[in-house]
Amino acid sequence: MPELIRPSTVLPANRQPITIKTSDGLNLIGEVATPSGEITGSLLMLHPNPSGGGMMDSHIYKKAANRLPAMAGIQIIRFNTRGTESEAGKSDGEFDQGRSEKLDVLAAIDYCFDQLNVKDLYIVGWSFGTELALKYAHDARIKALILLSPPLIATSDEDLAFWAKDGRPITALVPEHDDYLKPDAARVRFSKVPNVKEIDVSGAKHLWVGEPMVYLVLSEIVRVIAPNRLPLPEEI
Repeated sequence: MPELIRPSTVLPANRQPITIKTSDGLNLIGEVATPSGEITGSLLMLHPNPSGGGMMDSHIYKKAANRLPAMAGIQIIRFNTRGTESEAGKSDGEFDQGRSEKLDVLAAIDYCFDQLNVKDLYIVGWSFGTELALKYAHDARIKALILLSPPLIATSDEDLAFWAKDGRPITALVPEHDDYLKPDAARVRFSKVPNVKEIDVSGAKHLWVGEPMVYLVLSEIVRVIAPNRLPLPEEI
């Protein structure tokens, strides 16, 4: 008899620990969850601010890794930026407010292509992770960006101008009740970036708490990478 998908649901995938080495000699702890069948795309996840508890296991990311390989054929790559700790372990180094983390992002992207041999790579950032994506994930091999709760605090007008000129698609999910950037303010900041698709989410907050919000976020991720796999199942 079918069961509802719950926060603790873990669906089949080949899950392997990974270690990413940065150009300044740090080892970053991570995990790759690969579908057992066809890979529809690969998704590199940049986590929220570790000073506020953000890590590779932040709940949306953990649930994506537990569900999307089986549900949508998406390979999920997660890692802890420098100085960040999760159940998988602690990455070398110390948190640097998004400065030296540039090296982490670049190393993770190279790891995806050089070690995992991904074909189609997408980037998702959440909160602090959106700043890292917008500032540093410029690699021409990346297909698109997905932004969850972008604060656009560290992201400069020059950073946004790069993406406006670049033209690759960006999907931004902006919570109605976000702590940092609400929909109206986001529209102003993104107004000069025509390739941003802003999705304003009624009733949502910065942390996307609750299974309905998780389902919505995961569905929008799949809409970018593997739209033919929608709608996502709610039972198994």
